[in-house]
Amino acid sequence: MKEIIEAIAHALVDEPDLVSVKEFDGKHRSIVELKVAKPDIGKVIGKQGRTAVAMRIILTAVSAKANKRTFLEILE
Repeated sequence: MKEIIEAIAHALVDEPDLVSVKEFDGKHRSIVELKVAKPDIGKVIGKQGRTAVAMRIILTAVSAKANKRTFLEILE
């Protein structure tokens, strides 16, 4: 799941070298933290949060196959 978010973020931002994705796994849920450069935060979140919502939907679909819940946190 980490790789999916990383690939999406690299495609969206202007500074792909500063993209950092960490995944914290639990038994039934995991948390994916996405950190990008300050100027790129708006591109990752999108207008009215649409891009962030789309990434969360993709994570939900992928994690449902693994019987897990996955949460995406976008850090500044």
